[in-house]
Amino acid sequence: MSSQYPHNVLSEAVKRTIDSLREKIKEGENIEINEEKILEEVKNLLKIQNKFSLNPLINATGVVIHTNLGRSLLPQEAIEQVVKIASHYSNLEYDLESGERGKRYVHIIDALKRIVKAESAIVVNNNAGAVFLCLNTLAKGREVVVSRGELVEIGGSFRIPDVMKNSGAFLREVGTTNKTHLHDYERAINENTALILKVHQSNFRIIGFTKETNIEELVPLGKKYGIPIMVDLGSGCFIDLKKYGLIHEPTVQEVLLKGADVVTFSGDKLLGGAQAGFIVGRAELVEKISKNPLMRALRVDKMTLAALEATLRLYIDEKKAIMKIPTLRMILENPAHIKKRANKISRLLRKEGIPTKVKEDISMPGGGSLPEVGVKTFVVTINPKIVPQEFAKKLRLGEQPVIVRIKDDLIVLDARTIQEDEIPFLIKALKKAYYDDN
Repeated sequence: MSSQYPHNVLSEAVKRTIDSLREKIKEGENIEINEEKILEEVKNLLKIQNKFSLNPLINATGVVIHTNLGRSLLPQEAIEQVVKIASHYSNLEYDLESGERGKRYVHIIDALKRIVKAESAIVVNNNAGAVFLCLNTLAKGREVVVSRGELVEIGGSFRIPDVMKNSGAFLREVGTTNKTHLHDYERAINENTALILKVHQSNFRIIGFTKETNIEELVPLGKKYGIPIMVDLGSGCFIDLKKYGLIHEPTVQEVLLKGADVVTFSGDKLLGGAQAGFIVGRAELVEKISKNPLMRALRVDKMTLAALEATLRLYIDEKKAIMKIPTLRMILENPAHIKKRANKISRLLRKEGIPTKVKEDISMPGGGSLPEVGVKTFVVTINPKIVPQEFAKKLRLGEQPVIVRIKDDLIVLDARTIQEDEIPFLIKALKKAYYDDN
């Protein structure tokens, strides 16, 4: 052991182990103390301390964009580009043609211009940051008009009113929760109005007796009073999902085409890339936002830019994007393919003596995207020998963590989000949890 670990690490582990054993004895536990026992405890502690805190796991929940599990998986092209850029010097802020300092955002602007026809673009660390930066730049000390029905709360209790307050802009609510008319916006406009903000309801829906003022109505109003129209799309989408059998989700390009001046959206939700917040739109507004001193605090690093550029390039060919971007591939995967994978998992588990059933079920895209969309899937169910919650805990704490659903007192493994190369590790983890009585 002394050759594996530095002296200070080893001595600290020995001290902590002895202290722990002393506490157990004080509490009345009957513990056999010997050199072998102490060494074994020290080895276990060192093993735990030596493990990384952030680890890969198997997502068997069926939630594709799982916020708690790291959201979108990166395309292989993005992973390779990140490794390449991270392991070498790069032209991050260096103009190769002039030999002088350049801007880091040029690396994504060309691809975005080709995909969404934006005049200009920048990117920050996440979409909340993008919204905050836009409001701070374009509306600090002034009013922003927003429909009451669009004052959303996103993950982690981040609320649009709170983001706005901290940006220095003043919220001007209009309409009601379920109905906001064009005249509500117009009546709210005054000499202190800086922006009209429309927030896409990406993580909920208001249905029934409703009225939403659309972008086509707001753009002429904005032009009439010389007020920019900003649209926060939240999850962001480049592909018309309706033609693939899902509900319509507004794309970035259609919102820009309708005349929005500034559009913000995430990089790691429906887009399927690294965590980021995009700001696209009119060149003069994007340029103004890019010069905000807060831009430096919110900017992304070279690895994020590398992943985003590689992901964006895939969107130039829609068929390639659907095939190679894991988020899109999983959301749009043919249920027959999912059933085949579920049957394979079930068959392998039965070989290990674990009774299973394959059932049709519903899985959700997740990540605050497509809230009404339940996508047909196939799951493998297991009736464990112990309480399902305890079995799920065993899977979480195993050498290869597995996250599952529990439904009707059964362990549910949704094949939609289980990757093909994860199946052998999944079987091993389930076998250990099923037969381990400890």
